[in-house]
Amino acid sequence: MPDSERVLLDALRAAGSTSRAELARTTGLSKPTVSTALAGLERAGLVRRTGEVSKGQGRGRAAVLYAADPAAGYVIGVDVGREWLRAAAADLDGTVVGRRDTPNTARTAGAMVRDAARLARAVAAEAGLDWSQVVHTVVGSPGVTDPGTHRVRYAVNLPGWGRSGLFDRLHAELGTGLDVLNDANLAALGEYALGAGQGSRLFAYLWVGTGLGAGVVADGRLFRGGHGAAGEIGYLPMFPLPQAAGPGPATGAPAPVGFSARGGPMEDAVSADAVVALARSMGMPEATTRTAKDVFAAARAGDATALGAVECEAARLAHAVAALAAVLDPELVVLGGGVGRNGDLLLAPLRTCLRELTPLRPRVVTSALGDDAVLLGAVARAAEAARERVFDTRHDA
Repeated sequence: MPDSERVLLDALRAAGSTSRAELARTTGLSKPTVSTALAGLERAGLVRRTGEVSKGQGRGRAAVLYAADPAAGYVIGVDVGREWLRAAAADLDGTVVGRRDTPNTARTAGAMVRDAARLARAVAAEAGLDWSQVVHTVVGSPGVTDPGTHRVRYAVNLPGWGRSGLFDRLHAELGTGLDVLNDANLAALGEYALGAGQGSRLFAYLWVGTGLGAGVVADGRLFRGGHGAAGEIGYLPMFPLPQAAGPGPATGAPAPVGFSARGGPMEDAVSADAVVALARSMGMPEATTRTAKDVFAAARAGDATALGAVECEAARLAHAVAALAAVLDPELVVLGGGVGRNGDLLLAPLRTCLRELTPLRPRVVTSALGDDAVLLGAVARAAEAARERVFDTRHDA
């Protein structure tokens, strides 16, 4: 397709429904060029007429309104977590048309690939889509994806997930375009598109759950670093971190300084398992601290020991935020994940500790999207890729 058609399609996606005259004005293209390009886009099924608007009494025929057709293709977003598999189908605008969440019961990486592919196809079918309409799939996963080898590294919470050939198999089972990206990165994109990061020039999403990671969005684009590992702050070598000494203020004591097969020292210090370990070290019984969720629930109920553990967790998170602030100088840090969502308990002590740690203090808020951040980020990324793919396919046709 001519460049003018791409220019017009981009303009329509930005403006929504608009007229030929308005397209000529905003793009600088001549009216004949706009008319020819719109006709080509209509024939390709990329643009549709949405109505008419009157030009005013005595000013001729009503102007036809055009819009990019979001049904020109569909995408799938998948969130692969240790406990849940989530999938959503969406159109080219990123509007979700179907969704399904299911517990992750797979015992092997191969079974997880099979389950993810089945879930993707099931959610498309439930949305009334023929699979041939699906153009692109994006999968969110813990770890760092190597685009050269198509393998994931450092996904310590999903054993076997980095096995060679795994994502080639997923690609073959799906038959669509496929990207596998870090979950924290996709969560950052989700918050930028739909959540707390909207309008931010530079912000970081801090994922705190079964693992620890960060996604960085600068000027609307994901920053992945030289090897795709930007934001793997769980591997930060740490100086002494706050240790729980019982109910009340946290105290300083040495923390692990090296990484292990299970993760890095910062991840070991602030992940969901660390919250449980803190609470138990302070005297809470195992029967009431099976998960971090139990500890936060006890803190909300006023348990002094649980409140002390939560305060210590907040102080440790402040160290992670301080590190991000020193390196990136973000306007905003968004807390997410199973631990990070507890902003009602974490934010006040985190901000207090941050004031003591550094003069570089970004605004810190909790995620607006909660558990949906990764999935909606996957949908947004897939829709972006699919729009280009659909345009190029129709061009070649």
